[in-house]
Amino acid sequence: MRIIRDYQFVEEEDRGAAAAIGNFDGVHLGHQYVIDIARAQAKTTNTPLGVMTFEPHPRQYFAPKSPPFRLMSADARAHRLEKLGIERLYELSFNDTLSVLAPDEFAQQVIVEGLGLSHVVIGEDFHFGKGRAGKAADMVTLGDQLGFGVTVAPLMSDDVGEVSSTAIRDALTKGRPRDAARMLGHWHRIEGEVIRGDQRGRDLGYPTANISIAGLHPPKFGVYVVEVDILTGPHTGSYGGAASMGTRPMFGENRPNLESYIFDFKGDIYGEQISVALVDYLRPEQVFDGVDTLIAQMDADCAQARDILAKL
Repeated sequence: MRIIRDYQFVEEEDRGAAAAIGNFDGVHLGHQYVIDIARAQAKTTNTPLGVMTFEPHPRQYFAPKSPPFRLMSADARAHRLEKLGIERLYELSFNDTLSVLAPDEFAQQVIVEGLGLSHVVIGEDFHFGKGRAGKAADMVTLGDQLGFGVTVAPLMSDDVGEVSSTAIRDALTKGRPRDAARMLGHWHRIEGEVIRGDQRGRDLGYPTANISIAGLHPPKFGVYVVEVDILTGPHTGSYGGAASMGTRPMFGENRPNLESYIFDFKGDIYGEQISVALVDYLRPEQVFDGVDTLIAQMDADCAQARDILAKL
């Protein structure tokens, strides 16, 4: 997959794609449906399959001090899109220049002159241009005028309701990772570099791989059943585990992160990239009356996690 970040400097081989457009936060089933429509178009016209998205997320750009809301980092989104067979990722820098383009300017300067897209696929709730003034119907009109195809995809829903990033965030906030996975079509994953902590877990007999959740929507704090993929280094592979999401109230911490104990694993993975899938929620954070009580609960958590993973 090739990543293009500046629509004003595009190689000829990166032009002409059939591309889905959106923020693709979480790359949920609704996003995958839009991508599949673009995939069919790319196959029919023998053009590259693309996704156009924005970094930072426009909501983050306009309200940088708002609470974290993203389901995944840009790198995690790129990894997921690559797995879906995307050939061109147009991860455009959302900046002062892009943010003030009117809808017709966006279509002319970005879609036609910049990227030379042959066809775009958008959701029916898609908005674009300064002030989100452009709607899906406007994109259809502009496509007719400027010579690119447009498909408007209907919103997706399941038996519970609409499939959306907002609904997925709500499920995670309530500690329902399986509901989130139903809408995502995959486990909700948090990716990052393994960082050094205070190594208190090692002293307790439960060494953990710690990653930051800074900038991401925080799932409900507590203990989770997880699957851990080590993405880089000599220990690459998939492992089961149990993880603590939160601030470690037992030890007076206040910076939330994700600490994963990887079952049956010995090795140094500091500095490596890992991806942690939230499979099930076991219990909330709590303060224990002593270290021995804490260790006993950790033993029980891990036993329960192993049993759940064995039944997947």
